[in-house]
Amino acid sequence: MTGSLAGTAAPLSRDSDRAASDLAAARQVLATEAAALAALADALDAGFARAIDLIAGATGRVVVTGMGKSGHVARKIAATFASTGTPALFVHPAEASHGDLGMITAADAVLALSNSGETPELADLVDYARRFAIPLVGITSRAGSTLAEHADVALILADAPEACPMGLAPTTSTTQMLALGDALAVTLLARKGFTAADFRVFHPGGRLGRRLLRVRDLMHAGDEVPLAPVGTPMAAAILRMTAGRFGCLGLTSPDGTLAGIITDGDLRRAMSADLLVKSAASVMTEAPRTIAPDALAAEAMRIMNEARITALFVTDADRPVGVIHVHDLLRAGVA
Repeated sequence: MTGSLAGTAAPLSRDSDRAASDLAAARQVLATEAAALAALADALDAGFARAIDLIAGATGRVVVTGMGKSGHVARKIAATFASTGTPALFVHPAEASHGDLGMITAADAVLALSNSGETPELADLVDYARRFAIPLVGITSRAGSTLAEHADVALILADAPEACPMGLAPTTSTTQMLALGDALAVTLLARKGFTAADFRVFHPGGRLGRRLLRVRDLMHAGDEVPLAPVGTPMAAAILRMTAGRFGCLGLTSPDGTLAGIITDGDLRRAMSADLLVKSAASVMTEAPRTIAPDALAAEAMRIMNEARITALFVTDADRPVGVIHVHDLLRAGVA
């Protein structure tokens, strides 16, 4: 028994030591990169504002470029620009020297990434930008580098060690580049007044697209909306309500505004021998909950959940223009 316990203690101890060592290494990486980002934020100056002016002033696209790991980051920055209202594309610097320079026009702005600022593959692209007076913003760690000297604006990374133990693998530097690209994209987004509605135009798919769906995208309109004049007899109102298949009926005033609604619950509460000879107005719920067509579908779901109802009339200036049911929201993946 003693020998068995002694035999398992050492491996368990080694596993525990290894886990602790791994966690320490990971935390050191994150701490190093976090410190670099904080230093980068503190170092931002008027150069960043000039870079924003150059990019915002381009009537074409932002051409983002970089080689190696900087190129991978550049692709992501270009995608972030494009999805937040700033047209952008990635151009590989090596391919640029073999014809892809033709993708860059005088209406564009160039954002070039190079940690050293001496990436040889960027030479032809930088020369092309200078020859045709195309605005050039450089992101590099060296203020005296070739890229920094030729750029209209050079954004210099914070002086911080790479997070790998050898100080060689691009880690801290690429993290700074990525964050600086995000800062450029989001600042441009804010300057342009880019809204959630604009965002959805570029993100129609996936969970994000569902979150940004508007009520008008899902509502039933036209003849599908169950409506009747407020003076309609209950016998006719019930028939119209049944044909509508939404479990409710909207009652309109002579001026076309929504006076009230009748729901299945209202019918149960009003059940009596003379129900069919009553007027719809005597049974309806006045001032019902409604929603605007431009409201987010998620807001419609919130209202239904809070009020424990299954349908909402959609109104514009108090006039009913549609109806939306909880099943419409669930089918669209709105939760």
